[in-house]
Order: sequence, then C-alpha cells, then structure tokens
Amino acid sequence: MSAKYKVLQTDVRTGNVLKELPVTGIAFTHTLNAAGAATVGIPLFAPEADPESLSPGISGLAIVRDGAIVWAGILWALSADLAAGTLSLSASGYHSHYQGRYLVDGYTAKSKEQADIVKAWITAANADNGINTTTDEIRPTGNLRTTVWTRYELKNVAEAIEELADNIGGFVFRYVPYWIEAGKRIGHRLTLTKRGAATSPYVLTHRVNCDVTAVSYDSTALCTVAYATGADNGAGEKVVGIFENPALAARMPERVMIGSYSDVKETATLIDKAQATVNAGAVPVAIPELTLYPGQYSPLSFKPGDFTAVNVDAGYVALYDEFAVTECGTTVDANGNESIRLALASKELWSNANPS
Repeated sequence: MSAKYKVLQTDVRTGNVLKELPVTGIAFTHTLNAAGAATVGIPLFAPEADPESLSPGISGLAIVRDGAIVWAGILWALSADLAAGTLSLSASGYHSHYQGRYLVDGYTAKSKEQADIVKAWITAANADNGINTTTDEIRPTGNLRTTVWTRYELKNVAEAIEELADNIGGFVFRYVPYWIEAGKRIGHRLTLTKRGAATSPYVLTHRVNCDVTAVSYDSTALCTVAYATGADNGAGEKVVGIFENPALAARMPERVMIGSYSDVKETATLIDKAQATVNAGAVPVAIPELTLYPGQYSPLSFKPGDFTAVNVDAGYVALYDEFAVTECGTTVDANGNESIRLALASKELWSNANPS
C-alpha cells in the first residue's frame, strides 16, 4: 500500500497550520549540513492558492507522510504555468532562514564549546523576529572553538554554522520538524551529532533492495600537502596552516592543495582546515548513487551523515564498503507512487572532520 502524503501551508514564525494544499506532485531532499529543498505542484486555479495567504518568504510548507512530518521549511519562490494550469512551489529547509541572519554585532568566543556557540547564535536570532528554532536537544560535543568576527565582517549565521561543522572535530546538523499539536501546529529543533556517530542498520545490496544506478571514481581530491591561508596578520602577510600526508607522498608525486579562509585568524584553526583537506584527499573515492526499492524504506530511514553499507558486484564495480549519506531525495507522483534515491560519499572523505 502506498504511503499517504499531505502538504500543509504553515505560518513560518508560529508553526500554525493554515490549510492543506491540493498537490499534483511532490519532491523533497534532505541534504548533509545544508538547507535541503522541496518542490510541490498544485493546480493553478485551486482556491487554496490565495496570493493574500500563500506568499514567498512568508509562508511555510510541511510535507506529511502517513501522519508524520518528513520535511518542513520556508516557501521562497513560485512559478505559474498558465498553459498547463499548474503552480510550482519552491521551498528550502529552515537553515535557509539563517542565510538571511547576520552577526551584526560581531562575535568572539575563546576556547568555547562549539555547541554553546551555535546555541548562542540561534537564541539571538530567535529573540529578534525569528522562526523559533528549538535548541533544547543540543548537547556538548567535547570540542572547543575560538572564533572572532568583527561587526564589520557581517558574518552570515548559516555560513558560520557550516564552517564550525566542517572543522576537524565538527558535527552533523539537522533541523527536525515535529508536531507540537498534531494537525494544528508544528515546531522544529536544531540537532548536532558527531560525524560518524550514526551508523545505519541496513545493508544496501544492488538488485536486492536497491538499484545502484551509477558509480564514479574520482582522484581529483588526492593531496600530499595542504596549505590553508587565513586573514592578514597586520604585517601584510596571511596566516598559514600546513599539513602533510607522508604515506601518500611515498606512493605518488607531490600534489598540493590550497584553501583560502579569509576570516580565520588563528593558526591552529588553519592547521585543522589543512588536515581536513589532506584527510579528504587520502585515497581515490568511489561515489555511488542508488534508488531504493519501493515499500521497504521511508524518507527518514537514511539521514544525511549516516554511514550505510553498500554491496555491488557488477564487473569492474566491486564494492562492499560503508558510505556516508550526503543526500536523500524523495519524489511522489500524482498517483502517490514514491521513489527514494540516495547520494553517497566515501566514508574516508566524510571522516575528514573526525578528531585526529
């Protein structure tokens, strides 16, 4: 039996459900340490398509599967096809709100728990006409950070969170929607988990429970030496962090990667950035893409950042390894048929932010 989907229009600030929208198709993605996206088609002449109520930047959307919220976020764009009689709604996850919020007073933290830094940013944004992101389930990660941004830099909060997450000892962040009052009001909370902490119990086997549609092999990230350049030190020179991989250098000619982080002022942080680059380029990577067989999994069975085992035996492609889920995309057609695809990354590549 097919899962039953609904799309709800919400008030972004309060989470109140305003109405159910008629749909002609649904597609949504959960993306690793990013906002994710959703596209919903509705009839152009549906009375629910009220321009006084359904408005980009103001309205929210929530996608409900068998009574559970599987995606929620903010409507940012609409596109009307008058010939086809359809209206396409384009939304992004709640992280997109923080792309428009800035550290207008600057921010300084000296050896502070990174979870507390993120909570401070979210709390400040919530207090000033925000979207009521809950942080009650954020726990200490055990990693301390030093960050310095002046008010003149006007650092984007979303970008600041992403940069913390991408450091050695970083984290996976997700905005999880939930029912405050079933059918009437939704909330959402920000969660942080250590990279590599979540392992899926599933083994995905080609032509058993999934179709592996493609596997690409890539060596462009291979790196024996990495340099990370930062801000000007005040003497006309940039702060630099360096990290090397002598084991890889013994197997291949020197290959250098250089990253620029113009707002980083601490050498230790730049060394972490350089180490992340070296770790990410330690081995050539296999990158599979696959579609799950219908009816066996839900869109929440695989979360971005999870490690899951993939088994493929098809000529040159002989894989049995764990991969990190980088994206889970779901498409639902007008008849309610559901298709779920996963994009994956090498476990070694994703472990570039594991503590050294």
